[in-house]
Amino acid sequence: MAKAYDAACTPDFDLFDATGKCVYRGQLDGSRPGNDIPVTGSDLRHALDLLLKGEKVPENQIPSTGCNIKWKE
Repeated sequence: MAKAYDAACTPDFDLFDATGKCVYRGQLDGSRPGNDIPVTGSDLRHALDLLLKGEKVPENQIPSTGCNIKWKE
């Protein structure tokens, strides 16, 4: 599944609309290990709220940051 959606790291968050179109691919929030920003899920939650209201999810999204995926062939 990860290869099908070009996942690059973990965690990698994708949000799809009712038609199956990916409308969000980005970070959960601004938290990172050691940066003292609390984990809130604010970025993904904002995208979800917009989608549920029928509003457009902004195309400017901050990519996830995490461990890269190591593929075995």
